[in-house]
Amino acid sequence: MLITLPVSELTPGMYVDSVTKQHEGINSIKIKTSGLVRDNSIIKRLVSEGVLELLIDFTKGDAAIPAKYKPQSTPKTSNSQQKVKKTPIAISIEQEFAKATVNYDQHGRKLQSLYGDLTSGLSVNIKVLDEIACEIVSSVFRNANAMTILTRIKDKHSYNWRHMINCAIFAAVFAKYLGYEQAVVQELAMGALLHDLGQAKLPQGIFSKPTKVTNNELAAIKKHVAQGLGLVKGEKGITPLMLDMIVNHHERLDGSGYPRGLQAEKLSRPARIMAIVDVYDAMTADRMHQDGDEPINALRYLLANKHLFDGELVQRFIKCLGVHPVGTIVKLTNERLALVLEGNILNPIKPKIKLFYNAKHNHHVTPKDIDLSDHTQELKILASVKPLDYQINLSRLLKEHLLN
Repeated sequence: MLITLPVSELTPGMYVDSVTKQHEGINSIKIKTSGLVRDNSIIKRLVSEGVLELLIDFTKGDAAIPAKYKPQSTPKTSNSQQKVKKTPIAISIEQEFAKATVNYDQHGRKLQSLYGDLTSGLSVNIKVLDEIACEIVSSVFRNANAMTILTRIKDKHSYNWRHMINCAIFAAVFAKYLGYEQAVVQELAMGALLHDLGQAKLPQGIFSKPTKVTNNELAAIKKHVAQGLGLVKGEKGITPLMLDMIVNHHERLDGSGYPRGLQAEKLSRPARIMAIVDVYDAMTADRMHQDGDEPINALRYLLANKHLFDGELVQRFIKCLGVHPVGTIVKLTNERLALVLEGNILNPIKPKIKLFYNAKHNHHVTPKDIDLSDHTQELKILASVKPLDYQINLSRLLKEHLLN
């Protein structure tokens, strides 16, 4: 169980997941931001570093959950707990998909407008971004699959704002899976929404060209981190956790990242989560200079590069999304195509699917829901396929099969 505590309530035996609030900027933390609190000297050091609040993982460590933070506690309840109590009731993917589709399109239009304002020199509208992050998190808590499926729809002409939305969705879905409180999930989603905002302050021709960027253009692109920080630092509602995600999402465990070349011990869990989410969406999205890769290849890349990305988090990210994430079209052993609708945490290669197409004779068939984890089910997934390989319009397909 993950609970946010003020540093005054920290005791030896607790396991710190991450620092969520502190006096100074993110550069002030010179110690590991996760680990077991072994004695009072560690607590004193955290206080001296300006730490105000921490996220504690009570599934690790030896300390018991303080009585006032237990679910059966008295009415004296923290704000973050009150938010958790208001968590939306889970509903079916079909019920959530209709709302998620409308919201996703609205988010895209709002971000496109906001992005244009920033490019023109206007200041950032934090309220709009906060409302988008809030709607994404609410949707994810009602049904994590509905919004996630929409990340599979590609449009290279709107990559910049789609990437912002998609990263917020993936961050929210992953944080919920990891057990974070809804208030912290909201912060992570907002950080993901903000992480590339600085790109709006760069020459836009770099991002619209159909060929790969040059070394000089790459050097310019790297400045988006500082630009993003400048846009939001000091704005009301922007937390140290969000700033951490903006500044450190391109850092890598071996110190090969940018802008500061930080190594593993200096990188917080939120920064590590953001790095994984950012690379995954960038690899699977269509951009002006590249067609998106299949999710399984992006997951393999993350898994193969343990010197760059947190291996434990990558493993958990794969379990969260599944080997074939929702919204992926897969080919089955019976020469049929199916749409992945729901992952399987216990067995990621056996998700719930909707069979809809005869790949041998190239025609649609009567849709059929199948749970591949059913012990009576002999069908298996052979591979993921690209919708366009079979002239399938994914957006139309989703609406046909998921809208009531």
